[in-house]
Amino acid sequence: MARQLIAAAAAILMLSSPATAHKVIEPGLNDKIVKGAFSANPSTRWNRLQQKDGEFQEVWTIDGDKLNRVVFYGGVPVGQPLVKERDHKNDPLPRVADNMLLPDIPTLLERTYRTKYGVRIMTVGKQEPASLSGKPAIAFDYTFIEPEYEVETKGEAVAVIDRGRLYIAAFEAPAVHYFDRDVQKFRDLVKTMQLSER
Repeated sequence: MARQLIAAAAAILMLSSPATAHKVIEPGLNDKIVKGAFSANPSTRWNRLQQKDGEFQEVWTIDGDKLNRVVFYGGVPVGQPLVKERDHKNDPLPRVADNMLLPDIPTLLERTYRTKYGVRIMTVGKQEPASLSGKPAIAFDYTFIEPEYEVETKGEAVAVIDRGRLYIAAFEAPAVHYFDRDVQKFRDLVKTMQLSER
């Protein structure tokens, strides 16, 4: 079984083209994440991908989108979904609600993945209080099966609601090898993250 998972991860590596990289994010202060919704001070080099699903999302990776990625959702206002909808009338996405509480955020992310990306198997695991940019936040982990490659992917996220807007930073990577190898880089990044004061 482990050999099959490693083979699947290797196949993803071959399909993860660095040509999708839009800009190299060098170590040091970056205050333009999701059009300035976040700032952070990464200690390692990342690639900001050109691909994104809507105005509130930005994606960083080290080796490729399917191998290790940080997904930022920055300043999503009440009434808006996390990502751009494909079919609002027939397949609407869940939206940020004005009465949303921190424990509601993992469910919002799960429902978004199921509707937008066709994820059928997704489980939200541990949830606990956290802090992001000095504000009360929620940290949670999750797993899902990547529909295209049928590889188990692990995720770890931290999220906060501030001034009526939702902010999420999530790290995702295949459960085999890549998640454990790179999750600390995400944790180090989160420690430096600040929300915009705009």
